[in-house]
Order: sequence, then structure tokens, then C-alpha cells
Amino acid sequence: MLKKRIAEIGGCSVLLLDTITALTHDDKSAIAISGSHGGSSSGAIALGYHPALAVFNDAGVGKDKAGIVALDMFEAAGLPAATVSHVSARIGDAADMWENGIISYSNPRAIAAGLVPGSKLQEVIRSLEGKLPAKIS
Repeated sequence: MLKKRIAEIGGCSVLLLDTITALTHDDKSAIAISGSHGGSSSGAIALGYHPALAVFNDAGVGKDKAGIVALDMFEAAGLPAATVSHVSARIGDAADMWENGIISYSNPRAIAAGLVPGSKLQEVIRSLEGKLPAKIS
């Protein structure tokens, strides 16, 4: 199971995960980039760990119902989340999402932080210094 810390942004570790279930209690406040299949179940799992930001695959190419459910769950909890479609990154491959992912959809909190659809995921995440929620203990 992949779980690789690749960067530190504003006190948050950027984690590449091959499944969102790889998050642990110690990963609270992490920026979680998951190569999971996306959708509402992955969103619910990620939400339980309150990452500062979660990014996961859409279940389909572009805007899909399950991905929107997950984005809405994060918005209701006051946390930013975004999806990456399979047009720009391979499903199940968080490293490819980090290298090549283009944001397909974001909840309003993610958009406010700069995760605008059409933006390159890695560039946007590297620009987030000071724009993420305070560390959750």
C-alpha cells in the first residue's frame, strides 16, 4: 500500500495514497491525494480523518454524481476537496495524479483556496501556503 509523504505545505504533509483508507490518526491536517476510485465512499472515509484538503479520482470521466456527493460532504464539514478526472491521471495512481492531474471539480472551499477546475493539481497545491485551515488536533 502506497503512503508517501512528498512535501510539506503550511504545516501539512502532502500524502500520496493508493487508497484513501491509508489515512491514520497521525495524518490529520494532511493534504491527502488519493488514487482511490473516488466517489462518496472515499469521501466519507477521508472526511473521518479531517484532512486539510482531500483530492481523489472522479468515479468517471468528468463530473459524476458520487464525486459531487463527496465534495458536498467536505463542504458541509467546512473542508476543501477536489477531484481529478481520468482524462488527466490514471485511476488508482496517486503519483500520476500528483505529476499529471488536472482538477476537474472542486467544492466552494477548495475553489476559494485556489483549486480551480482546469488547474494543474501539483502547481496549485504548491501554492497553498497560508490558505488551508488551521491544523486540527
